Amino acid sequence: MGKSKGSRIIITLECECRNEKKNNINIKQTKRNNGISRYTTCKNRKNTPNRLEIKKFCTYCNCHKIFKEIK
Repeated sequence: MGKSKGSRIIITLECECRNEKKNNINIKQTKRNNGISRYTTCKNRKNTPNRLEIKKFCTYCNCHKIFKEIK
């Protein structure tokens, strides 16, 4: 018998500032390099079927921003 996948999956969270960069909105300049900040985590797909939004620290914006789950 094969193993079942289980209800936990690994997801990637991406900073909200990525969308601001696409839309050419001015972002305050910091000493850090421009880029995209990403985190990986896991979630239970039975308990949270919707996309996650978590407030975390963005190393490129140098402040706390909302991170959204991407595909």
